Amino acid sequence: MVTIRHSLLVNAKVCLQCGAIARSAAATFCGRCGLPYGSAPPADVELPTCHICYRTVGEDGLLPSQDRPGARLDLQAHMVEHDRHPVGDDDFLETLREGDQIRIGRWKAPFDLVRRYLVTGALDGGRRRTFEHNTIVTAMTQIKKWGADAEIFGDQAEWKASREAVAGLMERYHRA
Repeated sequence: MVTIRHSLLVNAKVCLQCGAIARSAAATFCGRCGLPYGSAPPADVELPTCHICYRTVGEDGLLPSQDRPGARLDLQAHMVEHDRHPVGDDDFLETLREGDQIRIGRWKAPFDLVRRYLVTGALDGGRRRTFEHNTIVTAMTQIKKWGADAEIFGDQAEWKASREAVAGLMERYHRA
């Protein structure tokens, strides 16, 4: 297994604990968390997560390369690879955005929550996140549990319509 410990950014050192880029090429340790550049993060710290695909770095502070199988990259280099390997059609998703909300049909939900669900397929946004329960979130939960075309006993017309809208969005987002 090849391990790449440099960033695709020119002369940049990246902290493997917090993902921060060095302020200068001469820096030997991270100004944010104090870890020496190139050192694996301690086992007892919360590791950084890519804000594009929501993957958390491994115990070594690195993520698998999407371009070179077997290679591992720091967080910044991993995010640069997303230019060549997008997780979905984010340009389309932005057209549905209204501030920090997304409109799907006649319903609205938190944009970040819906994007996270589309990318990961998991409704769980992490232990720190609290969910805003509304029709779209209910639809996402029902799709995850029973599928997009489920016939649910005691179903409400509003929920069925929102499931159809969310299922259409999911299909369109992942088509890109």
